[in-house]
Amino acid sequence: MRIGPKYKIARRLGAPVFEKTQTPKYALSLARKEKNDNKGRRKPKSEFGQGLVEKQKARYSYGISETQFRTYVTKALHSSDPVQKLFSILESRLDNVVYRAGLAKTRAQARQAASHGHIMINNARVTIPSILLSDGDIVSLRAGSASSPLFKEVEERMKTMTMPVWLKVDPDKRQATIFGRAVYEERENIFNLGAIIEFYNR
Repeated sequence: MRIGPKYKIARRLGAPVFEKTQTPKYALSLARKEKNDNKGRRKPKSEFGQGLVEKQKARYSYGISETQFRTYVTKALHSSDPVQKLFSILESRLDNVVYRAGLAKTRAQARQAASHGHIMINNARVTIPSILLSDGDIVSLRAGSASSPLFKEVEERMKTMTMPVWLKVDPDKRQATIFGRAVYEERENIFNLGAIIEFYNR
């Protein structure tokens, strides 16, 4: 997915939606921007505008195109709990699981690793970052890719990262197993999925 200037997009959305914007340098830039904005009047966003912003936050956080995101929302709207279903879909994407497990530093790197065939699902090599994983699936680093400089810090990263409860990792084997499903908690995320569902459900 092609995106524009990351600092500019993150400031517009008011959230660090890219790894690049999760730094002290960005925080300082954002503080300066907010100080300048407060000098004038800021028009409050409508309910539609707020929903649009939340959608963009989620899209950019996961690196998903508008078409893909709309497909996920449509699927979620057919469930009894659209908010939970949407979050479960987003979190179960292969690139997100690779990132959450510590097999990659960022989601962008995780997408690249999956696209280039460095990742295995249940011992089968894959090249599609958007594959949705299920309970019991095992994600691992391909043996032939273990010596690549891209993955030299994987074991240490997997040992030190705080893992979500639905993911069990084995740093020595460089693999992670899906254990249950991700549960959405609004306070733990920078986007509001409830507002997003309402945005699409108009």
